[in-house]
Amino acid sequence: MEESSFKKPERIMAGVGLAGLAVGSFVVGFFDPSKAGFFPGCPLLKITGFACPGCGLTRGFHELFHGHMLTALDFNALVPIYAIAFSFLAFLFISIAFRGRALRFTIFTPTTLYFFLGLSAVFGVLRNIPIHPLSILFP
Repeated sequence: MEESSFKKPERIMAGVGLAGLAVGSFVVGFFDPSKAGFFPGCPLLKITGFACPGCGLTRGFHELFHGHMLTALDFNALVPIYAIAFSFLAFLFISIAFRGRALRFTIFTPTTLYFFLGLSAVFGVLRNIPIHPLSILFP
């Protein structure tokens, strides 16, 4: 049975996305972002001094890949949430690349996305308040 032509590019793009996730994970796991000079810094932090919700994620994932969960959480408390999101993305890419269609997850709805974006926004505000214990959230 011949595959329809509109699914083939979708499978190729999913494979490219999966390869990008794999290469990115390898680079972050192999090179220490605190010491390697080629990882970009956060432009918001550099310009304003305020940390965005994603500040510290690269260093956090490096520590997570090396089994240092508490250090990863110290860099960014949302590392577990982002790890779940990236894992879902990887499984989605695998499903599309090999099966030709995505997995069905009813938990990932627009409401879930809005909750995640809201959580990130609240976290971004709270981590910039210079009062203890909120100052612990700053990367």
